[in-house]
Amino acid sequence: MNRLAASLGRMELQSPVAVASGTFGTEYFDLFDQSVLGLYVSKTITLQARTGNPPPRLYETEAGLLNAIGLQNPGLEAFIGEELPRLREVLKVPLIVSFSGASIDEFVQILLALEKEEGLAGYEVNVSCPNVEKEGIAFGADPDVVYALTRRLAELTQRELIVKLSPNVTDIAAIAQAAEAGGASSLALINTLYGMAIDWNTGKSRISRPVCGYSGIGIKPVALALTYKTAQAVRIPILAMGGIHSWQDALEFFYAGAAAIAVGTALYCDPLSAARIMQGLREHMEARGLSLKQIIGTVS
Repeated sequence: MNRLAASLGRMELQSPVAVASGTFGTEYFDLFDQSVLGLYVSKTITLQARTGNPPPRLYETEAGLLNAIGLQNPGLEAFIGEELPRLREVLKVPLIVSFSGASIDEFVQILLALEKEEGLAGYEVNVSCPNVEKEGIAFGADPDVVYALTRRLAELTQRELIVKLSPNVTDIAAIAQAAEAGGASSLALINTLYGMAIDWNTGKSRISRPVCGYSGIGIKPVALALTYKTAQAVRIPILAMGGIHSWQDALEFFYAGAAAIAVGTALYCDPLSAARIMQGLREHMEARGLSLKQIIGTVS
């Protein structure tokens, strides 16, 4: 009996532990077996290559990490020609490709190109980026846009379609419902919060783009609350992330309603964190005689 078997939309997973986009390279598999993970999420790609923001792009805060990477990536063509063949060769777990665009047409163009490729289990649609058709407002801030985007993409694929939600919105439940209505088969949340750090001595920003992304252990209570709120509003499963550093943290997200969890910033502190979380969950479930699916969403 696999007490930690999980379901995420169209996918049956042997492990409920994943890695957050942009935080994990396949070189980590030199440290632990791939079976620790239920799926692998690639770094977000865009239609054209991006060099990202100038340094400094990372700053460690008192409780977490600020980043202003700026979606640095080689672009769709280079990903398909160079990175995807390598991932297909290395990976023994399902591959989810994360991508983003500046317009609905860009999202569609990327998905259609990826649909021609083998070895992909699905997609993570990153809607946290600015929408040029809406004067730079993030896709994920507008339920109508999220619905329209998700509907277009859902019509084009039978693979897993995960919409990744931003916490920087007024009502994440409304956004989640729009994605579900549009045809998303699962959700990922949360993306980074807004954050900032200032050098008190000089008055200068600690990072090249003053308002940037905040992740890590400090955002866990927010991520937990938004996971719970979203799980109450939709029927599709949630891949939850945000401040998960231990197996106990992961359990809290399952009780809140997550079907699976992803580890991100914790990997920078401890490259073995995903393996330790999986081991801790396995031992806990065996000791209690429980299975994962028995506890999901049972917080009281």
